[in-house]
Parts: sequence; structure tokens; C-alpha cells
Amino acid sequence: MSDTDITTIPGYKAGTWTIDPTHSAVGFSIRHIMISKVKGTFETFEATFVTTENPLETSVTASATVASINTNEANRDGHLRTGDFFDAETYPTIDFVSTGVRVVKGDYLVDGNLTIKGITKPVTFDFDFGGFGGDPYGNYKFGATAKAEINREDFGLTYNAALETGGVLLGDKVTITLDLQGALQA
Repeated sequence: MSDTDITTIPGYKAGTWTIDPTHSAVGFSIRHIMISKVKGTFETFEATFVTTENPLETSVTASATVASINTNEANRDGHLRTGDFFDAETYPTIDFVSTGVRVVKGDYLVDGNLTIKGITKPVTFDFDFGGFGGDPYGNYKFGATAKAEINREDFGLTYNAALETGGVLLGDKVTITLDLQGALQA
């Protein structure tokens, strides 16, 4: 894909976009007891995308509220908010700030700095545009999915427990999945 192809995305518009939380989700999954995965979401989050005429100059800032974690099990959610994991009182948000957008083999990648529990590390999200279009209320929207994999221990999330059957309670790798719908601001 050439730079000319990159800058001609059907329906693309320059401007400031905010995430519509009622049509978006911030999710994650992690290996659990070595045999399955546990999934969860952060119920409270926000993000802003600033697009220019060149999509490769887009910037993104995003934040998720740690206390809003939901794995559909209240006791686990409470434990995740403690110092064993996220320490929500000391570090109330997980934050992302982009550092660049690039295309590799036709795929959009959004590079940036992810901060969890006060530790900032580079991360790359695979970004898949769903498209652009208007809703019935006159709003112009975009849809996209973004995915990244991180090592939780890189961010100080080191809690684990040995299993009687061998192995450990939690895997190191966490998959972050973002289902996004954003609206162009007037």
C-alpha cells in the first residue's frame, strides 16, 4: 500500500472525534488456571482521536477508570482493585497516548505509551477500520476495532498463585480488545 492509498480512506474526515461509550467497549482477556480464559471490561472510559488530512498524523488519547473493572464476579473485581493488582486508589486510571500511526503490509498500527499502575511502556494496537458514516441523528461516526497484547508483569501486575495440579493461576499475556464508535465533534 502506498502513501497515496493510505490517505484515501472512503469517508475519512479530519477533525476531533470522541468515543461514544454506549456503542464502544474496552475489554481484556487473560489465561486462567492454564486451561481457559477470563474476560473482563472497563465500564467507564473515554478517548479522543484528532485526525488531520493525513491519517498517519492521527493522535489518540484514552483513559479507562480502574474501579469500573467488571469480570462478572464481584469478589474477583474487588481483588483486582487492590494493591495485589491495579491498586485503584493510588492509580485510578489506565492511560494511553499515541506516538504514531503507521501502515505495515496494508494494516494500520497505532503505536503509543500505555500506563498501568504508574508504569509506562510502549504498546502497538492493530487497528481495523469498520468505516465512516452518518447516524439517523445527523452525527458523523467512525467504527473500528483495535487489539494489542501486553505482558501484565511489565506493568507491575505480578500477583499469581501456584496450582496444586501444576502451573499457575494466571497467564502473563493479556489481550486488550477495543470496539470503538466515535463521533466527529462540531
